[in-house]
Amino acid sequence: MSDLKKIANNMRKNIVKMVHNAQSGHPGGSLSCADILTVLYFRIMNINKNNLHDVKRDKFVLSKGHASPAIYAVLAEKGFIPQEEVMTYRLINSRLQGHPNMKDCPGVDMSTGSLGQGLSVAVGMSLANKLDNNDFRTYVLLGDGECDEGMVWEAAMAAAHYKLDNLLAIVDHNGLQIDGKNDDVMKNAPLGEKFAAFGWNVFGVDGHDMDAIEAACKAAELVKGKPTVIIAETIKGKGVSFMENQVGWHGKAPNDEQLAIALNDLGGND
Repeated sequence: MSDLKKIANNMRKNIVKMVHNAQSGHPGGSLSCADILTVLYFRIMNINKNNLHDVKRDKFVLSKGHASPAIYAVLAEKGFIPQEEVMTYRLINSRLQGHPNMKDCPGVDMSTGSLGQGLSVAVGMSLANKLDNNDFRTYVLLGDGECDEGMVWEAAMAAAHYKLDNLLAIVDHNGLQIDGKNDDVMKNAPLGEKFAAFGWNVFGVDGHDMDAIEAACKAAELVKGKPTVIIAETIKGKGVSFMENQVGWHGKAPNDEQLAIALNDLGGND
């Protein structure tokens, strides 16, 4: 197993363990984006413990803030928070609440949770970098169901208008949201064609192929005069047999027996 795959697998183990421990949280969409976050934090973004509090570094916005177990898991892998702290997820007085808080948790660049707002924040960050002549980039991860929100498309329009080529959005396209299949709740496909119509450069990748994700992110850095979006095709609940492609695991905690099965699927509790 490659180093990146080991990191993503460790993240998935922590995701199911922290949601189980809290008996609350959103495992499905956290598991689906683990590979994306691994590539961003370990291959793409200029972010480390030495520049964590520096304005002049890349920024990341988890627009789908309910997938907070995923961001906490990757921050632990980076060493921004202690590994053991992930087990305080959603506990009283923990820094790791159900939605990420930029005032409490090191490495969280924006407090999120109200769906649709993250892309607007990322647009503001990117525009500020342009005005300040900073070369740093802004990355934002959206849910596909989140793209039902009109605010997403207002932000998309603004990003293209201001030619924010320092902005990269990634859509975690797992096809499911809290109430069911995207196509049944509010059909928003084809997302790639819609972003293109709004003036964006568009890439499509397998959201679990980390080489493909990395290549698309690097290709986006070469695009000038427009923002880029990557439509990443993923599997909700990726890596856990009984959670994969099951909408019921959008926001549900596993019991003890289910946790054991999940960890076995992921190679054991080590």
